[in-house]
Amino acid sequence: MITLRLDAKLEQAINSTAKNLGLSKSELIRKSIYDYLGRLSNQNAWEAGGELFGKYSSGLGNLSTNRKELVKRKIKAKRK
Repeated sequence: MITLRLDAKLEQAINSTAKNLGLSKSELIRKSIYDYLGRLSNQNAWEAGGELFGKYSSGLGNLSTNRKELVKRKIKAKRK
């Protein structure tokens, strides 16, 4: 058994959602936790970090294949 404290806003959301779905609060919370844990365990690396990938994109699609040339250009540009 687990006991936890909820803020008033979350508790009200749980109460109203459980009532609308015809579930007890415990059943709603139990199903929510199972669903959340299931989504966590089924994520691959791309899904887990999807919101971060490309967030600060350079706009260049060849960074991994042309990295040496790109670094050389950056160094030469700094020396000018």
